[in-house]
Amino acid sequence: MEIIEDKPGKKILLLGNEAITRGALEAGVDVATTYPGTPSSEIADTFSMIAKYFAKKNKKPGFYFEYSTNEKVAVEVAAAASFSGLRALTCMKHVGLNVASDAFMTYLYVGCRGGHVIISADDPSCHSSQNEQDNRYFALFGNAPMLEPSTPQEAKEMTKAAFVLSEKLKLPVLLRTTTRLNHVRGPVELGEMQKPKGKGFFEKDPMLVTVPAVARAQHPILLQKMEKAREISEESSFNKIIEVGKPSEWGIVTSGVSYNYVKEAAEELKLDVRILKLGMTHPLPTGLCKSFISKCKNIVVVEELEPILENQFKAIAYDVGSNVKIFGKSNGYFSRLYEYNMDIVAEVFSKIFKKNNPFKNSFVSKVKLPSRPPALCPGCPHRATYYAVKMVAPKDTIYPTDIGCYTLGKAPPYEVADVLLCMGSNAGTACGFAVSTDQKVISFMGDSTFFHAGIPAVIDAVHHNHDVVITVLDNRTTAMTGHQPHPGTSFDGMGRAAKALLVEDVVRGCGVEHVEVVDPNNIKETAEAFKRALNYKGPSVVVSKSPCILLANRDKRKQGEKIPVYTIDQGKCKKCKICISRFACPAFFYGKDGRIFIDEQQCNGCGNCVSICPFDAIYKKEEKEGGGVDER
Repeated sequence: MEIIEDKPGKKILLLGNEAITRGALEAGVDVATTYPGTPSSEIADTFSMIAKYFAKKNKKPGFYFEYSTNEKVAVEVAAAASFSGLRALTCMKHVGLNVASDAFMTYLYVGCRGGHVIISADDPSCHSSQNEQDNRYFALFGNAPMLEPSTPQEAKEMTKAAFVLSEKLKLPVLLRTTTRLNHVRGPVELGEMQKPKGKGFFEKDPMLVTVPAVARAQHPILLQKMEKAREISEESSFNKIIEVGKPSEWGIVTSGVSYNYVKEAAEELKLDVRILKLGMTHPLPTGLCKSFISKCKNIVVVEELEPILENQFKAIAYDVGSNVKIFGKSNGYFSRLYEYNMDIVAEVFSKIFKKNNPFKNSFVSKVKLPSRPPALCPGCPHRATYYAVKMVAPKDTIYPTDIGCYTLGKAPPYEVADVLLCMGSNAGTACGFAVSTDQKVISFMGDSTFFHAGIPAVIDAVHHNHDVVITVLDNRTTAMTGHQPHPGTSFDGMGRAAKALLVEDVVRGCGVEHVEVVDPNNIKETAEAFKRALNYKGPSVVVSKSPCILLANRDKRKQGEKIPVYTIDQGKCKKCKICISRFACPAFFYGKDGRIFIDEQQCNGCGNCVSICPFDAIYKKEEKEGGGVDER
């Protein structure tokens, strides 16, 4: 396994996320925690893979790793490790820091002991998220030192440096990445591996207990630490000036992944500029920034999302009485929306610098590709649940949903997703609709989401006797982010046996009296269970329990079992289109002559199509030879 090799100088290809893990290993990380969320998932998944690799060899990996119940718990577990003098890392997607922020904000007041690096993976363009918030604001909001890498190599180096910086300042350090950095693959030169401590010791300190008197005392200390951080930022090798072309009075300020577009565009357009590349972006190196401003008459600020650097540079320019002209978002050159790319930056530069854009007339195909919206996998148990719900739910039923594969229920023909705010919001909004309307309410969340943030709203429903049906789609994994374990699975992130909590036991413990546990692959019984739940006055929970079909089939293959394949008896098929239009399994398709077929390569063998076909035209292929002709 290359990523754990102690071969300084060797170069290997790593994702930005994998490079962060390698950097932590080189820094001798002791404890790593997470709640999985794209685009950060591979950081933690790599820790998990390494732990399992060592477990198979009956060896210890040298670190402790866990998929925590949620991001707040992840920060708290790692913070305790830091208080004990160990090096800790916590990674999450950007919205995860919202969940962790209660702990994060006060954590900055009390500070840390062992180095603690907190990774926030932002998602410009919302590739896999419900918003594209800019978490640089958290660094400003909480007074957290922040680093922003632009390449996988820099991601590794900054991770190592962040541990040192954290211990020097006695503050957790925010490492802010974006999707393009997390998922780019590039060459990374390995450094020397540092041995972890393993176990620490907690020395009691009354200043760790944040009663108001302690908070008042700690706040000025935090501000003093940030002044020290500013001094460090002035000397940081991650903040540097790169000259492109001849010396001029034009400057460009940028950070993170945007630097790559800036450098390439400046070279391609043959600009004469100096680029201030900021790697430690909070606190800013004010002295370096003032010096940069003094040498420029015009500055272009290139940063994705919010104009944070732009506003800071305007403030610095005002303070020093500079008349430098700043081009950015406020005067309409760059957008506050979505992620940037080379084409966007080159086009803006061509306007500002009055240069011909060599990429403007790049070839664009006239062929219009069909849209390929994401869909539930063939055989996904969520599809069967939704089909059963639509069989019995009144027409005006409200369907609050949540974050996971099952959010795809928003699309036709299911249309069982009406409201989504954040992790766990399904049950909370369900309670609100029960109060605000006379409509029936059926909400949906996954099992991982239930443990993450769904339980408090279930308790609220019980305490206030809200008339809601809360559905937990229990597919025994955290599916959408890569099949990570959670408190409902029988193993943990290190591959060890773990106590599996049953959703139905937890909700009964919360006081829910009407609990139905169903196998969604029995569509008729599932529909009857939902009908009973709808008729019950008060909160009811339906646990729709069936493993993710991908995991189920993986286990079957490991055991040497065959995956059944289904086909259509064309002699019996009446082309009612229930299978393709109402059940909407993507394994079904229309042939050139309008007949309906099943793609054997896509069929995952769930067999649900057999039960929904009113003409018994679908059968298991290996159990019936002959019959209708299946020609396409």
